[in-house]
Amino acid sequence: MIIYNTTYHVPLADARDFVIWVSQAVLPRLGQTSYVSSARLSRILSHRDDESECFALQFEVESTARLHYWLIHEGKQIDNELAKTFNNRILGFATMMEEVETIKAAN
Repeated sequence: MIIYNTTYHVPLADARDFVIWVSQAVLPRLGQTSYVSSARLSRILSHRDDESECFALQFEVESTARLHYWLIHEGKQIDNELAKTFNNRILGFATMMEEVETIKAAN
């Protein structure tokens, strides 16, 4: 399983609009494709200051080939919409991870 994470550095003035945009425009799009599962947006608490907030948009894909296909066909469009919507005020960087082991919590 491949975990794809994009961390976004968002000016405080744009944080609320960014969360709304991701919730209304990005997460539904991720949910409509068979390539992606477990899509979620998280606020990063360890990197907060008076001028900005950080968020992580994360989802899982079955393989690097499927991720590559999604990035070319969907991811590029989302990046373009982000830049257009927020006038390049939001910075992001992506990390691709491979799941090594999962431990299920006891009930």
